[in-house]
Amino acid sequence: MGDPGDGVRRRGMAAAGRGVVGPMVLGAWDAFLGQAAAVDLHRPTRLPGWRAQEVCVHLGCWADHAALADLVASARAGGAGVPPDVDATNARVTAAHRDATREEVLAALARNRAATARYLAEEPEELDTAPAVSVAGRLPLLGVVLAQSYELAVHGLDLAACGAPRPPSGVLQAGLAALADVTGAVAAREGITGGASLRTPEGGWVFAADPGGWTVRRVPAGEVAGTTVEAPADVLLEAASGRADPVAALARRRLRVHGPAGLLALAPIVHAAPGIPGGPVLQFAAQALGGVGGLLGRLRGRR
Repeated sequence: MGDPGDGVRRRGMAAAGRGVVGPMVLGAWDAFLGQAAAVDLHRPTRLPGWRAQEVCVHLGCWADHAALADLVASARAGGAGVPPDVDATNARVTAAHRDATREEVLAALARNRAATARYLAEEPEELDTAPAVSVAGRLPLLGVVLAQSYELAVHGLDLAACGAPRPPSGVLQAGLAALADVTGAVAAREGITGGASLRTPEGGWVFAADPGGWTVRRVPAGEVAGTTVEAPADVLLEAASGRADPVAALARRRLRVHGPAGLLALAPIVHAAPGIPGGPVLQFAAQALGGVGGLLGRLRGRR
């Protein structure tokens, strides 16, 4: 069985390189920093018990919490170790910085953006495809860096729901790219052959995986073919992250599933990597076919 960071021929978005991934993830950071600067951090969000403060705090870089540095260290060590308990980490970090000032929170976010930019500019490129331990298991480091785009897009929608500007279309598409990439990576790692498209009116992303690796590519708007989950980008991300009920979205025809049998082939990866994104949509498709539930969960164990 191939490992995405060790000996496979295709490595999805990590193979696309920093020239592609860098602008996507840094653009997502820039948009989120603008949202955070515009929102009242004391406003409650739709996440139980979390204000905008907690959303922003857990995405920041603090003296007691430097997620990217830990990932780089993991890649340098060959991806050894076990996936972290990110829920426990989030609880610790948000409690520690619950009373941080607005200036401190915004500075922590800026530090994380700067750490990402520094990685892209200064770290050796061979680290990009080296395995790093994430909540979804061993994945190529550059793919985990891109996964920030999913978090920033989803949490950008959280902030928009409490008064911030909405994330730009490009940020939502970057989030969908990360969603497709991690799903393909875990499928390849587990020896599963399959794939699906995530399509929006502006186009989308399609991944294809087999035991030899996985590919991810951008697809333009147009005809739907094969296994496809189709919706506006924000609806896809909100359904994938559990913010919206996919059953209700399907009933209202805001979300459509084409070729759901193809999703069932991917269902076994839930047992290997319960931390990858998109669970509610694919869980519904799998259950509708009598398969196991819960293909995807939270991208890095975060809300």
